[in-house]
Amino acid sequence: MQLTGSEIVIECLKEQGVDTVFGYPGGAILNIYDELYRHQDEITHILTSHEQGAAHAADGYARSTGKVGVCMATSGPGATNLVTGIATAYLDSIPMVAITCNVGLPLLGKDSFQEIDIAGVAMPITKHSFIVKDVNDLAPTLRRAFTIAKSGRPGPVLVDIVKNATSDMAEYEYTAPEEIARSTDKIEESSIEEALQMIRKAKKPMIFVGGGAVSSGASKELYDFVQKVDAPVTDSLMGKGAYPGTDSKYVGMLGMHGTKTANLSLTESDLLIVVGARFSDRVTGNTATFAKNAKIIQIDIDEAEINKNILVDVSIIGDVKAVLEILNDRMEQFYHKEWMDKVMARKDALPLSYNTEGLTGPYVMEKLEEITNGEAIIATEVGQHQMWAAQYYHYNQPRTLLTSGGLGTMGYGLGAAIGAKTGNPDKTVVNIAGDGCFRMNMNEIATATRSNIPVIEIVFNNHVLGMVRQWQTLFYGQRYSHTVLNDCVDFVKLAEAMGAKAFRITKKEEVEPVLKEAIALNAPVLIDCVIDSDDKVFPMVPPGKNLDDAFDAKDLERQQEGN
Repeated sequence: MQLTGSEIVIECLKEQGVDTVFGYPGGAILNIYDELYRHQDEITHILTSHEQGAAHAADGYARSTGKVGVCMATSGPGATNLVTGIATAYLDSIPMVAITCNVGLPLLGKDSFQEIDIAGVAMPITKHSFIVKDVNDLAPTLRRAFTIAKSGRPGPVLVDIVKNATSDMAEYEYTAPEEIARSTDKIEESSIEEALQMIRKAKKPMIFVGGGAVSSGASKELYDFVQKVDAPVTDSLMGKGAYPGTDSKYVGMLGMHGTKTANLSLTESDLLIVVGARFSDRVTGNTATFAKNAKIIQIDIDEAEINKNILVDVSIIGDVKAVLEILNDRMEQFYHKEWMDKVMARKDALPLSYNTEGLTGPYVMEKLEEITNGEAIIATEVGQHQMWAAQYYHYNQPRTLLTSGGLGTMGYGLGAAIGAKTGNPDKTVVNIAGDGCFRMNMNEIATATRSNIPVIEIVFNNHVLGMVRQWQTLFYGQRYSHTVLNDCVDFVKLAEAMGAKAFRITKKEEVEPVLKEAIALNAPVLIDCVIDSDDKVFPMVPPGKNLDDAFDAKDLERQQEGN
């Protein structure tokens, strides 16, 4: 049947099972928005306060549901405002399709009003970017975009459509979405056998889990694998929830702000099995000494990640779930009692700790876990609060921590929380923010109230850029260059002005009743949680140092006393 390009866009979204899109209209994309109006009973559109918020919301929707997130924007600044959100999704391998519209074909390339080559701009931060100039190419391009976004290593795809292609007519016929097969064609028998031999020889194995285990839906296979190998488990920010955070074999996060148990045990291990992780610099510390006593097996779907940051001894290229199924089927049961006893004793002796005298971020996270039974979806911004959310809330299910791990995007979390709540209406969704991050995209509180999306925004308000200040304190002689936010901004009044409920917490005893009330309200809520400016995240590995150089507050005190 003959349809306009705009009708084809909507029909293709329906083909792909899209029920929600996030976006902001404008002149070039008006035809598509007119069609969205006609199909509002089939596709929900969430109008965000800024296009960046739309991209982050699509990202949060995708991370929390496992589906492809969709965002839309008009030409020029509308499209460029999506860029940070697209890059955030790209660095964390999140499936997303961003649909933009451009000026009409006769105006293209003439510096027309609100014209920008967004396909060119987005090329380095997408799996693929398209520009559709002919309406006959529209349906095949959109279908291909969804296939690319969710196949192999997931990621964002941009489709830019010239305006006349949204009004021109073309033949459309329904096509069922392409089935995405698990990537197994590069799994080599020799690599599987070599990995099994290394596991059999290991006396001190350790398993490091990354976001690939979440993307592949490999939680059950990972759990069975850990039990068979009988090894301690650590994870990255992106890997949280793939393995239960309350399990006895779990020893906490690895890296710059990982636990001492994880960092010291990895350094001592003789075999490191890396499951869907890419060896970020925040994880490895000094690459020359990373896992210096261990052979390394890396399981990853993306061949480009092998030997990119860390040289490995064996690599298995393929979908994590499929690889673990093979290993579990071929592997006997191992026991490493002496090693496990040593690591567990270290875990008991070196727990995470914080100052319990006043109101702190860690205390709030512990209370939040207690009240939500560890079942909430937690989104975060980037900084100290992000690390406290990773350290002090235990994630037992995948897709329950939504955080910008690769790009470190301040302003990510609130949009992501809105997307997550939209995709998971029965879940409690909480965004953990710092006051610096909240300022980046706080206008998305208005999005939550406009669309009645009951997210809870907790702002750890220390009146500084906390993580940057921590570095300035420890490594820059306490020269606090432009990191103090000591002004008159009242977050409670701001939130109330945008239609949300708001509370301010200044004491520990206020935390529990306020959290319970915020959850019970089932409405957009902001909690301004006032904490000390000099609270720090510990442990910490100094930049460029070895993982076993991790220090905490007590180590710092001893060092200062020694000086």
